[in-house]
Amino acid sequence: MAGHSQFKNIMHRKGAQDAKRSKIFNKLAREITVAAKSGLPDPAMNPRLRAAIQAGRAQNLPKDRIDRAIKMGIPGSADDTNYDEVRYEGYGPGGVALIVEALTDNRNRTASEVRSAFTKHGGSLGETNSVSFMFNRIGQVTYPASAASADDMLEAAIEAGAEDVQSDESGHAIITGTDTLGEVRDALEARFGAPESAKLTWTPLNLLPVTAEDTAQTLLKLLDVLEDNDDVQTVLGNFDIPADLLEKLG
Repeated sequence: MAGHSQFKNIMHRKGAQDAKRSKIFNKLAREITVAAKSGLPDPAMNPRLRAAIQAGRAQNLPKDRIDRAIKMGIPGSADDTNYDEVRYEGYGPGGVALIVEALTDNRNRTASEVRSAFTKHGGSLGETNSVSFMFNRIGQVTYPASAASADDMLEAAIEAGAEDVQSDESGHAIITGTDTLGEVRDALEARFGAPESAKLTWTPLNLLPVTAEDTAQTLLKLLDVLEDNDDVQTVLGNFDIPADLLEKLG
């Protein structure tokens, strides 16, 4: 299990239990609401909202839940909650670098909870930019493998101005510059339809192997606790846990 995957969400998930799915739905709905508040509540005119809705659909977020989340983002709606986008950085067990992105209506609460998670699981929360220098900030557009052949996706991505494309049986990941994400996404969407996701993310410059069983186990516990936090949207890291060790840990 690598801390960064070109094809899957970085957050570690152990299964599709109802409680987990409910939390995932809550996070997706919150992103839709924030996206609607950040621009027009019309996905045709708001690329971030369009991407958030597509991400929700990819996770089978019910249509009525999507519609409700959009309405909550319209000025004058019954819900006047304001969410701040916050990034936390720190080190996990074994010196693994972690970036935690959150949407929160209470910065003090979220900071306290994230710090506590790090501390209780052999890590330490640092200052902003304390580990981000170990990552590149990139744009990433993802499509399922069924959207196009590897050759067709590569050709289209090159024409759109993408920097890199990686395709396998899991899907296609198109890497862009941070300032060209929108135009690449729009060009690909015109040809292949809406992507599974289109967002800014982080990719590690180098991966740090985690081969000790106790270290890997503690790291996975930390990732679970962070993921379980309602305010946390994504967790990214530079770790690489061998497949056989991950299987052993279950």
